[in-house]
Amino acid sequence: MKPVSSLLVAILFIWFSAPVHCQAIQQPLTDTTSLNNAPKPVQQQDIADLVKRLYPQLHIRTHDSATLEEGKRFVLVIPQVGYTLQTRALAAVLINTPFRMANANMSSITGQLSYTQNKQIILTALSSVWMRNNRFLWTNDWRLMHYPQATYGLGMYTTTDRVINMDYAFFRFHQNLLRRLAPSLYAGLGYNLDLHWNIYSYNSRREVTRISRYSEGIEGRSVSSGPTVHVLYDNRQNAINPSGGLLVNAMFRANMQWLGSDNAYQSALLEVRKYVHLPGKSDNILAFWSYNAFTLSGNPPFLDMPSTGWDNTGNVGRGFIQGRFRGKNFLYAETEYRFHLTANRLLGGVVFANAQTVSELASGQFEKVVPAVGGGLRIKMNKISRTNLSIDYGFGFDGSSGLFFNLGEVF
Repeated sequence: MKPVSSLLVAILFIWFSAPVHCQAIQQPLTDTTSLNNAPKPVQQQDIADLVKRLYPQLHIRTHDSATLEEGKRFVLVIPQVGYTLQTRALAAVLINTPFRMANANMSSITGQLSYTQNKQIILTALSSVWMRNNRFLWTNDWRLMHYPQATYGLGMYTTTDRVINMDYAFFRFHQNLLRRLAPSLYAGLGYNLDLHWNIYSYNSRREVTRISRYSEGIEGRSVSSGPTVHVLYDNRQNAINPSGGLLVNAMFRANMQWLGSDNAYQSALLEVRKYVHLPGKSDNILAFWSYNAFTLSGNPPFLDMPSTGWDNTGNVGRGFIQGRFRGKNFLYAETEYRFHLTANRLLGGVVFANAQTVSELASGQFEKVVPAVGGGLRIKMNKISRTNLSIDYGFGFDGSSGLFFNLGEVF
């Protein structure tokens, strides 16, 4: 199948400060891991500065440190049109609010509503909120979707010219609360629900078909429901655009039939992210990401198996269409080099490489690894929160390719 590039174009952006009743903003906690490598201060500019300079008659308010003072937060609204590998043409509205409570890391709340040429309706709400003094971390991943989508079966030996289409509705409710146990170390509990219904699997002739001899959750309805246990180490100040530090995230999930799950099964997630300055005194960043998901016991529904592009941010596997590889166990590694293109940091660039593999259904082993490479552009949307618009193009070594967009860094 000839790969189709994706294209997402921000046609309008509005950035404004609105009064809210929040705690007084103080200096953030010191990130001791990057203090010794802290780059020299640079007079940065962002998209608001550029618009104000080019169109002074618009009276655009530029961003300064006062926008994070007590009673204010950022709100970014971006209507979008574009084309992606999994949706074809789309129209969307994205809203993002970064803010910081007293003596806390940067928090972020993001919502998006999309409608696509494939008749997909996607409503998402993601948040990561650090409470005062970083004492608690509250996260959620909520989704409501009608999502016809191509899939390719299980394992690494599938091809893009043998597509199986799935049509389904999807509701996700992932909610977690973690408490600080020691500096940068957190632990807590959560609840995860993944509900799919009206599942219909068919081929190009609209014939109902099975997927890689796997029968769990490919027709009708599937439910995964259960509590989660989390352990998190995170000494980054700003997850939107980390300037250094380390994240280690471990989660155990027990899906239980008495909580509504179709099958009792247990799964685990282990994720590591590391950021270093390269060269040491610059603000260029060499970033590393390892994302690994495992089925410890039981049989999860097909759509709840680990898969390309189905992490909570949808970023695993740049260079491949969402759902390209799927299996009970998933290993993924990526490295990215981030550098500035202009002295005022308005524009930056990245180069990246990644590799992924899933376990085979018959053997349970990891038998094949598929890499991808690519590069991208960064446009500074807000210099205070250091929020970039990320535009990347990736090439998968199975012949896939595509353009990928994010508000904030990929990881």
